[in-house]
Amino acid sequence: MDIFLLCVFLPLVTVAWGQYGDYYYGPYNYGDNDEWVNVYRQGFNFQCPHGQVIVAVRSVFSKKEGNDRLWNYACMPASQSLGEPTECWWEEINRAGTEWYQTCSNNGLVAGFQSQYFPSVLDREWQFYCCRYSRRCPYSCWLTTEYPGHYGEDMDMMMYTYDYYIRGATTTFSAVHRDRQWKFIVCRMTDYDCPFQNV
Repeated sequence: MDIFLLCVFLPLVTVAWGQYGDYYYGPYNYGDNDEWVNVYRQGFNFQCPHGQVIVAVRSVFSKKEGNDRLWNYACMPASQSLGEPTECWWEEINRAGTEWYQTCSNNGLVAGFQSQYFPSVLDREWQFYCCRYSRRCPYSCWLTTEYPGHYGEDMDMMMYTYDYYIRGATTTFSAVHRDRQWKFIVCRMTDYDCPFQNV
């Protein structure tokens, strides 16, 4: 019976390994000793190393610390089929206390975050650091579920699917809870240059 199961499942494992190569998504290394990239009520700037993109976001909420969050991010190299980034930039600032929706312009992928805390609003403004890979274009885009599931909860968003990339996010802000929920915009990227771009 054990030999039979081995003969059935070994080819499946081999096919799956062949499809995904050496890429293992999760658990993610969030940096040295899983330290946070910020302290409560302070600004921060986080950028992935050159050629890498954000693949995981973790955060914990504290009401007693000004309804603020600690943040941490994990990066992984973009697929070799995308090549090296051809340019990187900071997107426009998304203001504190408002709902917003933003994708990286120029078909870029999210490779970092910058944020500043505003005590008068008990919220943060946000900016994406984006990188463009040649003239690759997004397709098969979708929104993740809300992170966190409820205001005031911890969040841990991970990209479990190989070859999907974060292109942006939409957020809602609760004036009651003074917290945000995020839905990340996730897309695949073409393996070829395409003749158009988004703005």
